[in-house]
Amino acid sequence: MSSSASAVESDREQVLTTTPGPILVLGAPGSGKGTQAKELIKHWGIPHISTGDLLRANRDRGTDLGKIADGLMKRGELVPDSLVNEMVAARLKEPDTARGYILDGFPRTLGQASWLDGRLATQKGSLPVVAVSIHVDYNQLLRRITGRRTCPACGAIYNIYLNPPKKDGLCDVDGTTLVHRADDTEEAFKERMRSYGALTEPVIEHYRGLGRFAEVDGDGPIAAIAAGIVAAVERLRQ
Repeated sequence: MSSSASAVESDREQVLTTTPGPILVLGAPGSGKGTQAKELIKHWGIPHISTGDLLRANRDRGTDLGKIADGLMKRGELVPDSLVNEMVAARLKEPDTARGYILDGFPRTLGQASWLDGRLATQKGSLPVVAVSIHVDYNQLLRRITGRRTCPACGAIYNIYLNPPKKDGLCDVDGTTLVHRADDTEEAFKERMRSYGALTEPVIEHYRGLGRFAEVDGDGPIAAIAAGIVAAVERLRQ
């Protein structure tokens, strides 16, 4: 076992004696936020709450909230904070959230953050949200995104800079020609970064001002980054 993986395991016994509470994981496109969310879910045994998943689940179940959201999205309209908040409120009533949960994509606006903080403050015994941002250098993010190639047959993912296929442009598994997605271009990436910054900066400053924000280095082995997030959450919970 690597030293970084050992660090996560050595912390595990101590962490599991505490309550992780709600943890907002932030990260720019290509930062590995999704991968780290999975690591934290395994580590603490708490659920992952994603607004995208909630919207799809409500739509698929045909709930009143899902029907309204589906109609808005079909018309190309944004789903308002109030509707997203209602979906999150319903999810947080489920018993698996008692010890904590990983928040992904919510709160993504200052209004959502204020709403969530207010809701948790009224619940007896609820811990407040702590926010951890995964920082990766801009140029590294650009390489991760623009270098990504996907096999349309088996779904394998490569990166021409970081994890290239054995034969240029062909999948190692089945020899299928790899695809460069239209939204993995430099221009598309720049626009996604502008949007991410505009939405996220107020949320970061909100939690920073409350003393409930930390940043971790996201350029390294998965286990080492996970250990850094665990340590950051522990510090913020003290």
